Amino acid sequence: TFPMGVFSAIYLSEYARDNWITNFIRIGISNLAGVPSIVFGLFGLSFFSVFLGFKPGLLTASMTLGILALPMMVVASEEAIRSVPQEFRLASLALGATQWQTIWKVVLPSALHSILTATIIVIGRVAGETAPIIFTGAAFYTSHLPRNLFDQVMALPYYVYVLATSAPDIDAAQPIEYGTVLVLMIIVLSINMVAVFLRGHFRKMYRW
Repeated sequence: TFPMGVFSAIYLSEYARDNWITNFIRIGISNLAGVPSIVFGLFGLSFFSVFLGFKPGLLTASMTLGILALPMMVVASEEAIRSVPQEFRLASLALGATQWQTIWKVVLPSALHSILTATIIVIGRVAGETAPIIFTGAAFYTSHLPRNLFDQVMALPYYVYVLATSAPDIDAAQPIEYGTVLVLMIIVLSINMVAVFLRGHFRKMYRW
């Protein structure tokens, strides 16, 4: 998802012509970034499991979450690349660099802190998603780690969902539910703290 999102953003911001086709693609990507996650879950079920015949498991759930994250990555990466001053590109081209050398050596390093921050924030959001994995690979309980890509896996968001909605003894399940929620919140908070740290670190390296 990360390289696909970045390369798509590079194409849209640096190579694509500003016409109605490009605008239509941007509108479509922005709309996909705002689509409820349950829609991606149903898409993953219908495309990967029904059409392609994959069993619900780690591979199907991972690809569904990747599709969920891709539009957000494209939007965030394009904004980061567009925020790099145009003077940087002109100066590089004036020194004899090609367009790709300019992008690779000048634009991407300058936008790296914003791209990494967006990537980690997207990962934090995906880590808390329940709806896409309900249909595509999450299991309430398995006695072992997945042995291959087609095994079902346990996931904290789905585990919390089942405990909150289907536990036979609500009072007995509440401590486990609260503990699971706490672990999930710590994971998501840690991911976002890493994003804040990296953003500050790279902003010190690249200032304009």
